Amino acid sequence: MATTWKLDPTHSEVAFKVKHLVITTVTGYFRSFDGTVVTENEDDFTTGKVDFTIETGSIDTNQSQRDEHLKSADFFDAANHPQLKFTSTSIEEKGDDEFVLRGDLTIGDVTKPIKFDVEFGGTVTDAYGNFKAGFEVSGKISRKEYNLTWNAVTEAGAIVVSDDVKIQASVQFVKQ
Repeated sequence: MATTWKLDPTHSEVAFKVKHLVITTVTGYFRSFDGTVVTENEDDFTTGKVDFTIETGSIDTNQSQRDEHLKSADFFDAANHPQLKFTSTSIEEKGDDEFVLRGDLTIGDVTKPIKFDVEFGGTVTDAYGNFKAGFEVSGKISRKEYNLTWNAVTEAGAIVVSDDVKIQASVQFVKQ
């Protein structure tokens, strides 16, 4: 029997990390996102179909000028592309509570296949009687493959923003 799981945004976060000047890492967050998992076999997440959206305008790197630049046409073009979208194509069990989640990630007008490593944190019933499942998700993209190509070079020849972007999410889903 199919079961729907809805994202609990108050107990979830989506972050990214990118090297700046190749010497430090800047961490950013998306503050507005939504997701569902529909499993064919109740609590068997390997039978799941994942749909996840992120509002590009909700980007937060703790620096408003940088955030506005990231929302601009140089990067996410939030005015014309208000959402990033992920749709799964498969979930494979890798080991004890470890999975590989594959799917299609759309950023702007580019859709590419992507792979995420997923660690299943388990299930629990919260104090309000909601049955929840938790996951830690990690992956990496090349921003240039998604036409996020803006960059600059310092006077010394250092690249300002690296190509690789690490994605990390900690998410809870509530069984409906």
